[in-house]
Formats: sequence, structure tokens, C-alpha cells
Amino acid sequence: MRALHIKLLRELRRLWAQVLAIALVMAAGVATLIIGVGTYQSLERTRALYYEANHFADLFAGLTRAPRSLLDEIGAIDGVLAVDGRIAKLALADIEGLTEPASTLLVSLPDGGREPLNQLYLRSGRLPEVGHATEAVVSEIFAKARGFVPGSHLRVVMNGSLRDITITGIALSPEYIYAMAPGETMPNEGRFGVLWMPEKALAAAYDLQGAFNAVAVKLLPGASLPAVTAAVDRVLAPYGGQGAYGRAQQTSNAFLDSELTQLRGMSSVLPPVFLLVAAFLVNMTLTRLIALEREQIGLLKALGYSSWAVAWHYVEFVMLIAIVGTALGYGLGIWAGNGLTVLYARFYSFPVLVFSRDPILYVVAGGITMAAAVIGAVRAVSKAAWLPPAVAMLPPAPPQYRQVLGARTVVRLALPQTWNMVTRHLLHWPWRTIGGVLGMAFAVAILVGSIWSIGSMNFTIDYIFNRTERQDATINFLGAKPVRALYEIGRLPGVLAAEPQRTIGVEIRSGHVKRRVAVSGHAAGSRLTRLLDASLVPVVLPPTGIVLGKTLADLLGVRPGDTVEVTPLEGDRTTRQVTVTGLVESYLGLSAYMELGA
Repeated sequence: MRALHIKLLRELRRLWAQVLAIALVMAAGVATLIIGVGTYQSLERTRALYYEANHFADLFAGLTRAPRSLLDEIGAIDGVLAVDGRIAKLALADIEGLTEPASTLLVSLPDGGREPLNQLYLRSGRLPEVGHATEAVVSEIFAKARGFVPGSHLRVVMNGSLRDITITGIALSPEYIYAMAPGETMPNEGRFGVLWMPEKALAAAYDLQGAFNAVAVKLLPGASLPAVTAAVDRVLAPYGGQGAYGRAQQTSNAFLDSELTQLRGMSSVLPPVFLLVAAFLVNMTLTRLIALEREQIGLLKALGYSSWAVAWHYVEFVMLIAIVGTALGYGLGIWAGNGLTVLYARFYSFPVLVFSRDPILYVVAGGITMAAAVIGAVRAVSKAAWLPPAVAMLPPAPPQYRQVLGARTVVRLALPQTWNMVTRHLLHWPWRTIGGVLGMAFAVAILVGSIWSIGSMNFTIDYIFNRTERQDATINFLGAKPVRALYEIGRLPGVLAAEPQRTIGVEIRSGHVKRRVAVSGHAAGSRLTRLLDASLVPVVLPPTGIVLGKTLADLLGVRPGDTVEVTPLEGDRTTRQVTVTGLVESYLGLSAYMELGA
């Protein structure tokens, strides 16, 4: 073993605490990168394969009722590859153990054949048999929450009639990877599920023989989504079409996109912060080590060691730290990534979800860590490499102070002498000062970032459930109800107050920008549901005009006083010019509000 290697091992043993601290910071950066990118790759690749294998549609639309012959007209639209007309109806389910009914989405299955789009992945059991009107396949996440297995029974209210449904299978669908009931802000797997039933059974129950009320469309490669969307809207408009929308607006896919965006953000922000802190620590530790070993460096050079050999000795010291940190980061990243993938599997229904272990990712993570360590060591190593032996064996010369900008100003401030000494030292060594400030800034950024995520979540929960949505319960109806229903609810035992709301889908346009959102109509003087501005001050809805969430207003490029075009997607579809009267904070999606009478 060479003498420099023995010296290296001794230094590692003597400075083990500093070495471990730096390695742990590097490990945190590597682990964060592996967790973020690995989980992102797992979700993105699994989703892409799942969508392709099960023919996930590109376009979706709901309507009131249309004859099945209309599907040929939709299929003839330029750019359409395949079209699937089906029946989709919301229903209530009476489940033992629940004090209030669960909601279900009933979706039709073709009789005697496989669905052309959004095909099911059968986890267990079988599909309903032809002619068996009371059999159904249930979504896996709902089945797990309620303990359903093939052979279980479920009572569902279908168009006013209570039906006893036999569960024949447990399935997943690319359309409901993230299943959430309409009107809900968060999924509740125990109170909402999807049931797939024979088409004839649903058609008979809802008087839709030879008709459909939902359509899914697959596009040809290179087809124009806006053009096909507009064409589908024109075809469905006479039949109560509610507006076609692409994958970006499809609830399950939109939530998954949002999660992937967050993972990309975590992968691009946190790892560099950790590695920059590690580079600062490497520079600080190595600078002090070389300052203490000046005489040893001079002696080594006097004995014949070249400047490159001495420099490589200290680079090896840094690289060993990086190797330890990288190895720890690999282990921590794989362990945490597997755990995060298991956690995602609880909320996102994929046939298989395995944490990605792309070798390129690990090579890149190791290379970046090694580069950060070497960059942090460059300045200190260069001093050691080019220090002449005779100079190195002498004590360091006193620093040469010179007049710098701001030094006299410090003296005139009449600060204590110790403060003057510290301040002048900082001014005379600007690069060292800047490096120290940046290192501490990145360290604080790590702390603030971790605390901020918790604080922001707590604030969002408080904002939504304590400040704006202050009701104890929300009752959703399948359609608009007369005012007397509100009075009947208000007379129920234990009810202190009840307020009406009406939500409809609309298309809001400003210039060339348009968005499809839900407009919520609130009663004047509503106390259970409030709107708040950026200062958390309640916003009163005017009798005319529309109030937009700040995010939606930014997307549309409008401010209070501007005018937008609002087109309802149900009922009277007349486009109206509406004035934006105010903005409110909105932390969940795109929102718009109007006074109920408007």
C-alpha cells in the first residue's frame, strides 16, 4: 500500500464525523433524486403501458340520450379511430355497516363481446354472463374497502327500484385509476365505486334501449384533438351533449398528471439543494484540512511527490466521501422508493406498479454526486497542488489586508470592536463570505422546504374545511330540485341551517383562451359556504357577474372589470357576456362562482 493511501485512511479515521456528515447530506440528495425520478418513471411508464394495452380513450363526452345509430356518424369524423357508446348512470348503494348510502357509477358492458375502449383488467372472478341482469363487476379499490369478493351481494337503487346485485368479478379500468365521486374534492374508496353491468340490464332499468348517454372516442395518430372535439360537440348538441373533453380534463388522468408534475418538481428542486450544501461542506472541510497539513504537503513534495500526486490524494479523499454518500443514497432511495410506490398503489389502481430501477438513473445520480464533490474540492486542492515545498514548510504568511469598498463605512458605524473585526474580515474575503452565505442559505432552504410542505397542507385543509366549506354535511342530487326540497331538509331532526347550491358545467372563454369548469351558484348571504380573497376577507357575490378563482383568472388573462363569454354545457346553451366582478383564492382546481339567482 502506498504511503499516501495509508495517510488517506488515517485521515478518514480521524475525521470520521465530518466525513459521515457530508456523506449523509450527499445521500439525502441521491435518495431524493432516486425517489422522485424513480417513482415518476414507475407511474409514467405503467400508465402508458396500461393505457395502450387497454385502449384508453382520447376523448370523452356525456349527453342526455342519443340513438346508437349516431355512433356511425361520430365514427365518420375525420381523425376518429374508434368510438364506444355506453350507458353511465349514478346510483345509490345500500351497504351494511354504513349509516348513509354509498354512491356508485353504473357503466354498461357490451353484451357478448369485449368493450372496444377503456377495457377492463379482470383481477379475479369473471365478467357478467349474457342475460344475467343482476350480475356486475366491481372496481377493485371499492371492493377492498368494503370486503367484496366474487359471490358477494350489493343492493343498488336503480332508477327508483332496489336491485340485489351479485358481484361476479373484481376489475380495474384505465378510466378509473383514481376513482372519485362527482362533486367530491377527495376520493373515498369506501363510499364510491364503479360497477360494470350488462348493457341490456342498464338499458332496461333506465329506459335506454337502443340508446346511449356517454361516449368515448379513440383518435388516429396525429389527429387534431380540438378539431375532433368541436366536431363531436356539433354531433351531440341536439341530444343534450354536455361538451366533449380530452384526457387532460378526464378526472382520473388529470389527478395523475398533477401527481407526476409534483414528482418532477421534487426531482428538480430538492436534489440540487442537498448536493450544493454537500459541495460547500466539502470545500470547508478540505480547506481547513489542507491548512493544517501545510508542512506535510511541503515534506511530501520535498521527498519527490509531484503536485499532481498530492492533488490526487485529496481528490481521492473527496471521492471516497462521495462513494459512501452515493452508496447510502442508493440504499435509502430504493427503500423509500419501494415504500412510496406501495403507498401510491393504495390510491391509484394499476394492475401492477413496481418501483423503477433504471440503471441510467443510478449512473446519473452517482455522476452528479461525484461532480458536486469534486467541484467543492477544486479551489482547496489547487492551493495544495501548486504550493512550493519551501513555502509549504513555513508557517502561512499573515494575510495582506487592503482597502476594500465599505471598510471605512463599517468603522464609522461605531460598532463594538469585535463586530468591526468580524465585518472587516467578511469584506476582505468576499468569495469565502459568499460561499458561506450560499451554503447556509441552501441548508435553510432544505429545512424551510420540508416544513413548508406540511404547513401548506395544514393551511389548505383549514382554508377549505374551516373557513370556506363550513357545513357538516353536503347532499348531492342527481338533478336540480325545487325549493321545497331545501325546506324539507331544514326540518330534519338536528339540522340548524341548510343552504342551496347549484353547480353546472360551463365553457368560459376570453379571447382565444377557453376552459371548461364547473360554476357554483351560491345563495346571497350564504354563511355555510363562503368565498375568501387573498387576505381571507369574505367576498360577497353580486346579483350579476361572475367571481373567478385566481388560478382560472390567470389562465384566462382576465381581471375584475373584464368580460368573459360563458356557455352552459346543459340546458339553455346560449352564450352570454358576463363581467368578472372579483377574484377569490382557490387551492383545488379551477373554480367560478355566481349568485344563485344570476
